Amino acid sequence: MRHETTLAKPTEEELWIEVIEKPEDVIAGFDCAANAFGKQTHDAIWIATNPEWDKDGPDGRTRAAARLVEQWRRTTYDSDGNANTIFLKATLPGEGRRIVAGIAIWTQFSMVEGRGARPPDDPIETLGLEKIYPDDEVEQRYLGQLFRSFLKRRGEVIREKEASQPPSLMHLELCAVDPAYQRKGIASKLVQWGLDEARRRGGLEATTEASSMGRLVYKRLGFYPEGPDVNYHVDDEFMSRERPPNLFMRTGTSH
Repeated sequence: MRHETTLAKPTEEELWIEVIEKPEDVIAGFDCAANAFGKQTHDAIWIATNPEWDKDGPDGRTRAAARLVEQWRRTTYDSDGNANTIFLKATLPGEGRRIVAGIAIWTQFSMVEGRGARPPDDPIETLGLEKIYPDDEVEQRYLGQLFRSFLKRRGEVIREKEASQPPSLMHLELCAVDPAYQRKGIASKLVQWGLDEARRRGGLEATTEASSMGRLVYKRLGFYPEGPDVNYHVDDEFMSRERPPNLFMRTGTSH
């Protein structure tokens, strides 16, 4: 029997953090990420996996947002009925409706069957790079190398958990707040929701790959850095490409 995660009550008078239940809210969340990672910080990794983000029409933003909706639809459940992947929205009151101001994606990972989603073995297949860059072997190869480096420590920690109890962790895959609504504590609330859910699921450790902009928020909420920034191992022909700094951070199991 599936466990339906209880929707959060308003965390403040105006700001609500809720589980996404409609595809249109996923699309609105994609727009928040596009404004934050595309327009504001020009995050090379996010842009590389969403190359149509700034184009209008069915072959542009619509197609990029549809991939995120498809990820949302593919949510699986653990043996206790908990969703392995949780899409959260942060909303603020607007004129007759609530405005999606931020999005977060939390995933429970595990190597043990029924205790979480299994981490991907092949980034090219998992990210759908062949669909994003059809007939472009060079770009597929570059992004495959990029994400093998990016996901390396995450995968190692998930595998280390296999022999522990509980054999799972909660990973923050994405946290984005539209620049128009930043500095209102929205990112902190999206992260804290996931930490509270990790505690409810048996005291799971929480992890993330933190951008330069996000790591101060994570540190305030109990994450600590493990090692230096991600070292991207790519072929010489790709060395001149921009790669944003990311830092693997974790909470330990007593958060």
